[in-house]
Amino acid sequence: MRVLLIEDDRMIGAAVEQALKDAAYAVDWVTDGATAIHAAENEAYELALLDLGLPMTDGRDVLRHLRALGRRLPVIIVTARDGVDDRIDGLDLAAN
Repeated sequence: MRVLLIEDDRMIGAAVEQALKDAAYAVDWVTDGATAIHAAENEAYELALLDLGLPMTDGRDVLRHLRALGRRLPVIIVTARDGVDDRIDGLDLAAN
């Protein structure tokens, strides 16, 4: 399975990337929203792990863009934003 990891924190990203690779996943790790959009438009992924607080383009905007393109890519939001409104917003944007 090929996973797009979208995380700007170097320590978190490195740990998640290594854990996924140890579990035999192919991982492409990007650190900003603009690069995430470009990667998702140009590569075939089976899953995206998305942080919301990203430089250049916010994670919610990345998700909006992917859904506007009609991408059915499953997206799991992985973030420190854990308020009810944040969770509802992510689901409203069609996160999985």
